[in-house]
Amino acid sequence: MSLEATHNTAISVPRGKVRVLADVLPGGLARDVVLVAATVLLLIGAGQVTIPLPWTPVPLSLGTFAVIASGAALGSVRGFASVAIYFVAGIAGAPIFAQHTSGWHFASFGYLIGMLVASPLVGYLAERGWSRTVPTMAVSAAIGSLVVYAFGVPWLMHFVGVDFSKGLSLGVTPFLIGDGLKIAAIALLLPAGWKLLDRR
Repeated sequence: MSLEATHNTAISVPRGKVRVLADVLPGGLARDVVLVAATVLLLIGAGQVTIPLPWTPVPLSLGTFAVIASGAALGSVRGFASVAIYFVAGIAGAPIFAQHTSGWHFASFGYLIGMLVASPLVGYLAERGWSRTVPTMAVSAAIGSLVVYAFGVPWLMHFVGVDFSKGLSLGVTPFLIGDGLKIAAIALLLPAGWKLLDRR
């Protein structure tokens, strides 16, 4: 069965309204509230899966993976709402950031700012079909990762007082292999979700 036929039969959503995977689920505002709340919990949990590295103040974590994947699955508005709630709660003092930190005065805070921008951007691309194929989802995830770095590295440089070259060695180089694996996983998972939907 084609995806267009799926829109008209298996999914109880008007044709053209299914732009991201979350749109497949029935319901309106209540559905969106549940999805956003569940994603906030996902972000909290993923942020605590960390590996401290002795040569950089920025730990390895699953935070970026959760932000990009949820943005692609939820779309721009719900994705941004999830990250924004997570961000504001942590700023307000809830110990929910990586390694149970809160507030803003720490080396990796800039990456959190980047996540606020990356999530709706990836969601926006997903709403235009970028989550439906492996190549476009990979490009979208890579763009999201670059946005996180674009905010994270300058903050890190300012926080620890280093130049751009040192900032890259502290805030980018140690994470490239991990980010490559995250991008590959997201590029496989999201299109696989669409394929499962298509088979229905």
